[in-house]
Amino acid sequence: MTPRYVPSGHLLYVNKATMFAIPFDIEKAETRGTSVPVLDDVAYDSVANGAQFDVSRTGTLVYRRSSGDAASSMMRVQWLDAASKQEPLLGNPRIYVGTPRLSPDGRRVAITIRDGTNQDVWVYDQLRDAMTRLTHGGGIFTNPIWSKDGRHVVFTSMGSGVFWIRADGSGQPQALLSNKATLQFPSSFTPDGKRLAYFQVDGHPQIWSVDVENDAGVLKAGKPVRFLTTRYQDMDPVFSPDGRWIAYSSNESGKLEVYVRAFSVSPAGSEGKWQISNSGGTFPGWSPNRRELLYRNGAQIMTVGYTASGDSFVAEKPRVWAANVASATGFDFAPDGKRMVITLPATTTAAPTQEHTIVFVQNFFDELRRLAPVGP
Repeated sequence: MTPRYVPSGHLLYVNKATMFAIPFDIEKAETRGTSVPVLDDVAYDSVANGAQFDVSRTGTLVYRRSSGDAASSMMRVQWLDAASKQEPLLGNPRIYVGTPRLSPDGRRVAITIRDGTNQDVWVYDQLRDAMTRLTHGGGIFTNPIWSKDGRHVVFTSMGSGVFWIRADGSGQPQALLSNKATLQFPSSFTPDGKRLAYFQVDGHPQIWSVDVENDAGVLKAGKPVRFLTTRYQDMDPVFSPDGRWIAYSSNESGKLEVYVRAFSVSPAGSEGKWQISNSGGTFPGWSPNRRELLYRNGAQIMTVGYTASGDSFVAEKPRVWAANVASATGFDFAPDGKRMVITLPATTTAAPTQEHTIVFVQNFFDELRRLAPVGP
Protein backbone atom coordinates (compact mmCIF):
# COMPACT_ATOMS: atom_id res chain seq x y z
CA MET A 1 0.00 0.00 0.00
CA THR A 2 0.93 3.70 -0.40
CA PRO A 3 3.55 3.32 -3.14
CA ARG A 4 5.74 6.40 -3.50
CA TYR A 5 8.73 7.28 -5.65
CA VAL A 6 11.49 9.26 -3.92
CA PRO A 7 14.42 11.19 -5.47
CA SER A 8 16.97 8.67 -4.21
CA GLY A 9 15.82 6.48 -7.10
CA HIS A 10 13.62 4.15 -5.07
CA LEU A 11 10.01 3.11 -4.93
CA LEU A 12 8.73 2.82 -1.37
CA TYR A 13 5.68 0.81 -0.33
CA VAL A 14 4.30 -0.64 2.90
CA ASN A 15 2.92 -4.12 3.59
CA LYS A 16 1.19 -3.98 6.96
CA ALA A 17 3.77 -2.29 9.22
CA THR A 18 6.85 -3.04 7.10
CA MET A 19 8.23 -0.48 4.66
CA PHE A 20 10.03 -1.85 1.61
CA ALA A 21 12.28 -0.12 -0.91
CA ILE A 22 13.20 -1.19 -4.44
CA PRO A 23 15.36 0.65 -6.98
CA PHE A 24 13.16 2.23 -9.65
CA ASP A 25 14.06 3.64 -13.08
CA ILE A 26 11.77 6.65 -13.39
CA GLU A 27 12.51 7.09 -17.12
CA LYS A 28 11.57 3.51 -18.02
CA ALA A 29 8.96 3.19 -15.24
CA GLU A 30 10.35 -0.16 -14.16
CA THR A 31 11.93 -1.65 -11.06
CA ARG A 32 15.48 -2.95 -10.79
CA GLY A 33 16.64 -5.70 -8.47
CA THR A 34 14.63 -6.88 -5.49
CA SER A 35 12.83 -5.07 -2.69
CA VAL A 36 14.34 -4.94 0.79
CA PRO A 37 12.71 -4.18 4.15
CA VAL A 38 13.60 -0.75 5.52
CA LEU A 39 11.39 -0.29 8.61
CA ASP A 40 9.10 -2.63 10.52
CA ASP A 41 7.04 -0.25 12.66
CA VAL A 42 5.17 2.06 10.26
CA ALA A 43 1.57 2.71 11.27
CA TYR A 44 -1.07 1.97 8.64
CA ASP A 45 -4.77 2.61 8.33
CA SER A 46 -6.65 -0.64 7.70
CA VAL A 47 -9.74 1.33 6.66
CA ALA A 48 -8.18 3.67 4.11
CA ASN A 49 -5.56 1.04 3.24
CA GLY A 50 -2.77 3.61 3.52
CA ALA A 51 0.48 3.87 5.43
CA GLN A 52 1.19 6.93 7.56
CA PHE A 53 4.49 8.38 6.38
CA ASP A 54 5.92 11.12 4.19
CA VAL A 55 9.33 11.93 2.73
CA SER A 56 10.71 15.39 1.97
CA ARG A 57 12.61 16.19 -1.22
CA THR A 58 15.76 16.68 0.85
CA GLY A 59 15.65 13.21 2.37
CA THR A 60 13.88 13.51 5.73
CA LEU A 61 11.39 10.75 6.54
CA VAL A 62 8.54 11.26 9.00
CA TYR A 63 6.19 8.46 10.04
CA ARG A 64 3.88 7.42 12.83
CA ARG A 65 5.10 4.39 14.71
CA SER A 66 2.74 1.42 14.74
CA SER A 67 1.35 0.34 18.09
CA GLY A 68 1.22 -3.27 16.92
CA ASP A 69 -2.25 -3.64 18.42
CA ALA A 70 -4.15 -6.05 16.14
CA ALA A 71 -7.34 -5.61 18.15
CA SER A 72 -7.47 -1.95 17.15
CA SER A 73 -8.13 -3.05 13.54
CA MET A 74 -11.18 -5.17 14.40
CA MET A 75 -14.37 -3.78 12.87
CA ARG A 76 -18.05 -4.70 12.76
CA VAL A 77 -20.53 -4.20 9.95
CA GLN A 78 -23.64 -2.35 11.14
CA TRP A 79 -26.89 -0.86 9.97
CA LEU A 80 -27.12 2.83 10.88
CA ASP A 81 -30.14 5.13 10.61
CA ALA A 82 -30.63 8.90 10.90
CA ALA A 83 -31.32 8.60 14.64
CA SER A 84 -27.81 7.10 15.04
CA LYS A 85 -29.42 3.77 15.93
CA GLN A 86 -27.20 0.81 15.15
CA GLU A 87 -28.16 -2.79 14.39
CA PRO A 88 -25.71 -5.61 13.68
CA LEU A 89 -25.52 -6.79 10.09
CA LEU A 90 -22.57 -9.21 10.22
CA GLY A 91 -22.01 -11.07 13.46
CA ASN A 92 -18.38 -11.52 14.44
CA PRO A 93 -15.86 -8.66 14.40
CA ARG A 94 -13.22 -9.05 11.69
CA ILE A 95 -10.61 -6.88 10.06
CA TYR A 96 -12.97 -5.39 7.51
CA VAL A 97 -11.17 -3.06 5.11
CA GLY A 98 -12.76 -0.16 3.27
CA THR A 99 -16.41 0.52 2.51
CA PRO A 100 -19.09 -2.21 2.56
CA ARG A 101 -21.26 -2.16 -0.57
CA LEU A 102 -24.89 -3.24 -0.82
CA SER A 103 -26.15 -5.04 -3.90
CA PRO A 104 -28.82 -3.17 -5.91
CA ASP A 105 -31.58 -5.23 -4.26
CA GLY A 106 -30.12 -4.53 -0.80
CA ARG A 107 -29.89 -8.23 0.04
CA ARG A 108 -26.14 -8.82 -0.20
CA VAL A 109 -23.05 -6.99 1.02
CA ALA A 110 -19.66 -6.99 -0.71
CA ILE A 111 -16.82 -6.45 1.74
CA THR A 112 -13.05 -6.84 1.98
CA ILE A 113 -11.69 -8.96 4.84
CA ARG A 114 -8.06 -9.14 5.94
CA ASP A 115 -7.02 -12.45 7.46
CA GLY A 116 -3.32 -12.83 8.21
CA THR A 117 -1.44 -12.10 4.99
CA ASN A 118 -4.57 -12.47 2.85
CA GLN A 119 -6.95 -9.65 1.94
CA ASP A 120 -9.91 -10.90 -0.05
CA VAL A 121 -13.33 -9.84 -1.31
CA TRP A 122 -16.37 -11.63 0.12
CA VAL A 123 -20.14 -11.39 -0.34
CA TYR A 124 -22.54 -11.81 2.57
CA ASP A 125 -26.11 -12.90 1.81
CA GLN A 126 -28.45 -11.69 4.56
CA LEU A 127 -31.32 -14.03 3.70
CA ARG A 128 -29.14 -17.13 3.77
CA ASP A 129 -26.79 -15.80 6.48
CA ALA A 130 -23.93 -17.11 4.35
CA MET A 131 -20.56 -15.78 3.21
CA THR A 132 -19.18 -16.40 -0.29
CA ARG A 133 -15.50 -15.81 -0.95
CA LEU A 134 -14.82 -14.23 -4.34
CA THR A 135 -11.01 -14.04 -4.28
CA HIS A 136 -8.64 -16.61 -2.87
CA GLY A 137 -5.34 -15.06 -1.82
CA GLY A 138 -2.37 -14.50 -4.06
CA GLY A 139 -2.70 -10.73 -3.85
CA ILE A 140 -4.32 -7.81 -2.08
CA PHE A 141 -7.92 -7.28 -3.22
CA THR A 142 -10.07 -4.36 -2.15
CA ASN A 143 -12.71 -1.74 -3.06
CA PRO A 144 -15.54 -3.98 -4.32
CA ILE A 145 -18.57 -2.39 -6.01
CA TRP A 146 -21.61 -3.98 -7.66
CA SER A 147 -22.65 -3.95 -11.28
CA LYS A 148 -26.13 -2.46 -11.69
CA ASP A 149 -27.70 -5.85 -12.44
CA GLY A 150 -26.21 -7.32 -9.23
CA ARG A 151 -24.57 -10.18 -11.13
CA HIS A 152 -20.96 -8.99 -10.95
CA VAL A 153 -18.58 -7.46 -8.43
CA VAL A 154 -15.81 -5.15 -9.66
CA PHE A 155 -12.78 -4.64 -7.43
CA THR A 156 -9.14 -3.60 -7.22
CA SER A 157 -6.30 -6.08 -7.45
CA MET A 158 -3.42 -4.07 -5.97
CA GLY A 159 -0.61 -3.76 -8.47
CA SER A 160 -2.59 -5.36 -11.30
CA GLY A 161 -5.58 -3.13 -12.02
CA VAL A 162 -9.36 -3.47 -11.85
CA PHE A 163 -10.97 -6.94 -12.08
CA TRP A 164 -14.50 -8.36 -12.14
CA ILE A 165 -16.02 -11.65 -11.03
CA ARG A 166 -19.48 -13.21 -10.87
CA ALA A 167 -21.15 -12.30 -7.58
CA ASP A 168 -22.09 -15.92 -6.88
CA GLY A 169 -18.41 -16.84 -6.71
CA SER A 170 -18.40 -19.00 -9.82
CA GLY A 171 -15.61 -18.51 -12.30
CA GLN A 172 -12.32 -16.70 -11.82
CA PRO A 173 -11.51 -12.99 -11.55
CA GLN A 174 -11.07 -11.38 -14.96
CA ALA A 175 -9.18 -8.20 -15.80
CA LEU A 176 -11.27 -5.15 -16.67
CA LEU A 177 -8.52 -2.52 -16.55
CA SER A 178 -4.94 -3.83 -16.51
CA ASN A 179 -2.39 -1.45 -15.05
CA LYS A 180 0.67 -2.48 -13.06
CA ALA A 181 2.22 0.98 -12.95
CA THR A 182 -0.55 2.74 -11.01
CA LEU A 183 -3.28 1.93 -8.51
CA GLN A 184 -6.90 2.06 -9.69
CA PHE A 185 -9.95 2.06 -7.42
CA PRO A 186 -13.47 1.55 -8.86
CA SER A 187 -16.01 3.80 -7.21
CA SER A 188 -19.38 4.08 -8.98
CA PHE A 189 -21.42 2.99 -12.00
CA THR A 190 -23.83 5.24 -13.87
CA PRO A 191 -27.51 4.35 -13.28
CA ASP A 192 -27.63 2.41 -16.55
CA GLY A 193 -24.48 0.50 -15.58
CA LYS A 194 -22.69 1.41 -18.80
CA ARG A 195 -19.96 3.65 -17.42
CA LEU A 196 -17.63 3.24 -14.46
CA ALA A 197 -16.02 6.07 -12.49
CA TYR A 198 -12.77 5.32 -10.71
CA PHE A 199 -9.77 7.14 -9.33
CA GLN A 200 -6.22 6.37 -10.26
CA VAL A 201 -3.21 7.01 -8.03
CA ASP A 202 -0.27 8.07 -10.13
CA GLY A 203 1.64 10.49 -7.91
CA HIS A 204 -1.70 11.85 -6.64
CA PRO A 205 -5.27 10.53 -7.08
CA GLN A 206 -7.14 11.64 -10.21
CA ILE A 207 -10.63 10.77 -11.47
CA TRP A 208 -11.25 8.75 -14.63
CA SER A 209 -14.22 7.04 -16.26
CA VAL A 210 -14.62 4.25 -18.79
CA ASP A 211 -17.38 2.58 -20.81
CA VAL A 212 -18.23 -0.94 -19.61
CA GLU A 213 -20.05 -3.39 -21.87
CA ASN A 214 -21.77 -6.56 -20.68
CA ASP A 215 -21.22 -9.02 -23.50
CA ALA A 216 -23.19 -12.19 -22.64
CA GLY A 217 -22.11 -11.97 -18.99
CA VAL A 218 -18.54 -10.88 -19.75
CA LEU A 219 -17.59 -7.34 -18.72
CA LYS A 220 -15.41 -5.44 -21.19
CA ALA A 221 -13.98 -1.94 -20.78
CA GLY A 222 -13.59 0.69 -23.48
CA LYS A 223 -11.02 3.47 -23.62
CA PRO A 224 -10.57 5.26 -20.26
CA VAL A 225 -11.12 9.03 -20.21
CA ARG A 226 -9.69 11.36 -17.60
CA PHE A 227 -12.49 13.35 -15.96
CA LEU A 228 -10.32 15.89 -14.16
CA THR A 229 -6.74 17.01 -14.57
CA THR A 230 -5.57 18.85 -11.47
CA ARG A 231 -2.59 19.00 -9.14
CA TYR A 232 -4.79 18.06 -6.18
CA GLN A 233 -5.97 14.80 -4.70
CA ASP A 234 -9.32 14.10 -6.38
CA MET A 235 -10.94 10.80 -5.39
CA ASP A 236 -14.04 8.79 -4.47
CA PRO A 237 -16.23 9.83 -7.44
CA VAL A 238 -19.92 8.89 -7.10
CA PHE A 239 -22.66 9.33 -9.71
CA SER A 240 -25.97 10.91 -8.70
CA PRO A 241 -29.10 8.73 -8.99
CA ASP A 242 -29.97 10.37 -12.32
CA GLY A 243 -26.39 10.17 -13.62
CA ARG A 244 -26.18 13.91 -14.34
CA TRP A 245 -23.78 14.83 -11.52
CA ILE A 246 -20.69 13.42 -9.93
CA ALA A 247 -19.66 14.04 -6.32
CA TYR A 248 -16.07 13.59 -5.20
CA SER A 249 -13.61 14.68 -2.54
CA SER A 250 -10.62 16.94 -3.20
CA ASN A 251 -7.98 18.73 -1.17
CA GLU A 252 -7.80 21.76 -3.47
CA SER A 253 -8.74 24.05 -0.55
CA GLY A 254 -5.91 22.65 1.57
CA LYS A 255 -8.04 19.93 3.17
CA LEU A 256 -10.43 17.32 1.86
CA GLU A 257 -13.86 18.71 1.00
CA VAL A 258 -16.74 17.33 -1.06
CA TYR A 259 -17.53 18.89 -4.45
CA VAL A 260 -20.09 18.34 -7.21
CA ARG A 261 -19.67 18.78 -10.95
CA ALA A 262 -21.86 18.01 -13.92
CA PHE A 263 -20.74 14.72 -15.46
CA SER A 264 -19.64 14.51 -19.05
CA VAL A 265 -17.76 11.75 -20.84
CA SER A 266 -15.36 14.37 -22.18
CA PRO A 267 -12.87 15.83 -19.68
CA ALA A 268 -14.31 18.45 -17.37
CA GLY A 269 -13.46 22.01 -18.36
CA SER A 270 -14.79 25.34 -17.14
CA GLU A 271 -18.21 23.97 -16.23
CA GLY A 272 -19.69 24.76 -12.83
CA LYS A 273 -18.24 23.30 -9.65
CA TRP A 274 -19.91 23.45 -6.26
CA GLN A 275 -18.32 22.89 -2.85
CA ILE A 276 -20.77 20.90 -0.71
CA SER A 277 -19.01 20.47 2.64
CA ASN A 278 -17.83 23.47 4.65
CA SER A 279 -15.55 22.03 7.36
CA GLY A 280 -14.04 18.94 5.80
CA GLY A 281 -15.66 16.05 3.95
CA THR A 282 -14.85 12.59 2.61
CA PHE A 283 -16.66 9.53 1.18
CA PRO A 284 -19.61 11.28 -0.52
CA GLY A 285 -22.79 9.30 -1.19
CA TRP A 286 -26.18 10.16 -2.70
CA SER A 287 -29.50 9.26 -1.14
CA PRO A 288 -31.25 6.88 -3.56
CA ASN A 289 -34.69 8.46 -3.24
CA ARG A 290 -34.26 11.94 -1.76
CA ARG A 291 -32.46 15.02 -2.99
CA GLU A 292 -29.75 14.66 -0.40
CA LEU A 293 -26.00 14.25 -0.64
CA LEU A 294 -24.20 12.78 2.38
CA TYR A 295 -20.55 12.59 3.40
CA ARG A 296 -18.26 11.80 6.31
CA ASN A 297 -17.01 14.61 8.51
CA GLY A 298 -14.92 13.30 11.39
CA ALA A 299 -17.21 11.46 13.81
CA GLN A 300 -20.36 12.60 11.97
CA ILE A 301 -22.21 11.85 8.77
CA MET A 302 -23.54 15.06 7.28
CA THR A 303 -26.39 15.56 4.84
CA VAL A 304 -26.98 18.37 2.38
CA GLY A 305 -30.24 18.98 0.58
CA TYR A 306 -29.95 20.20 -3.00
CA THR A 307 -31.89 21.33 -6.05
CA ALA A 308 -30.71 20.90 -9.62
CA SER A 309 -32.03 22.63 -12.71
CA GLY A 310 -30.35 22.67 -16.09
CA ASP A 311 -26.66 23.18 -15.51
CA SER A 312 -27.14 24.69 -12.04
CA PHE A 313 -26.68 22.84 -8.75
CA VAL A 314 -27.75 24.55 -5.51
CA ALA A 315 -26.75 22.98 -2.19
CA GLU A 316 -28.23 23.79 1.20
CA LYS A 317 -26.33 24.18 4.48
CA PRO A 318 -24.92 20.87 5.79
CA ARG A 319 -26.58 19.33 8.84
CA VAL A 320 -25.86 16.24 10.92
CA TRP A 321 -27.49 13.03 9.68
CA ALA A 322 -25.86 10.72 12.25
CA ALA A 323 -23.32 11.29 15.02
CA ASN A 324 -20.82 9.18 16.95
CA VAL A 325 -19.32 7.31 14.00
CA ALA A 326 -15.66 8.03 14.75
CA SER A 327 -13.18 5.82 12.86
CA ALA A 328 -15.93 4.60 10.55
CA THR A 329 -15.30 3.92 6.90
CA GLY A 330 -17.43 5.11 4.04
CA PHE A 331 -21.05 4.02 3.84
CA ASP A 332 -23.62 2.71 1.40
CA PHE A 333 -27.37 3.35 1.42
CA ALA A 334 -30.06 0.69 1.48
CA PRO A 335 -32.43 0.96 -1.51
CA ASP A 336 -35.18 2.50 0.65
CA GLY A 337 -32.85 5.33 1.73
CA LYS A 338 -33.82 4.96 5.39
CA ARG A 339 -30.60 3.43 6.64
CA MET A 340 -27.08 2.69 5.54
CA VAL A 341 -24.47 -0.01 5.99
CA ILE A 342 -21.20 1.07 7.60
CA THR A 343 -18.22 -0.48 9.37
CA LEU A 344 -17.38 0.74 12.86
CA PRO A 345 -14.64 -0.19 15.33
CA ALA A 346 -15.49 -3.26 17.39
CA THR A 347 -16.07 -2.55 21.07
CA THR A 348 -13.63 -4.08 23.52
CA THR A 349 -13.80 -4.63 27.25
CA ALA A 350 -10.45 -3.01 27.78
CA ALA A 351 -9.86 0.65 27.21
CA PRO A 352 -8.20 1.14 23.84
CA THR A 353 -4.58 2.15 23.86
CA GLN A 354 -3.19 4.27 21.09
CA GLU A 355 0.37 5.15 20.41
CA HIS A 356 1.06 8.41 18.62
CA THR A 357 4.84 8.41 18.47
CA ILE A 358 6.09 10.43 15.47
CA VAL A 359 9.56 9.48 14.20
CA PHE A 360 11.85 11.70 12.09
CA VAL A 361 14.71 10.10 10.15
CA GLN A 362 17.28 12.45 8.63
CA ASN A 363 19.54 11.50 5.71
CA PHE A 364 17.02 8.81 4.80
CA PHE A 365 18.13 8.69 1.16
CA ASP A 366 21.66 7.71 2.23
CA GLU A 367 20.20 4.78 4.19
CA LEU A 368 18.09 3.71 1.20
CA ARG A 369 21.12 3.73 -1.10
CA ARG A 370 23.02 1.64 1.45
CA LEU A 371 20.27 -0.95 1.83
CA ALA A 372 19.21 -1.05 -1.84
CA PRO A 373 21.96 0.29 -4.11
CA VAL A 374 20.59 1.97 -7.20
CA GLY A 375 23.60 1.12 -9.36
CA PRO A 376 25.18 3.07 -12.17
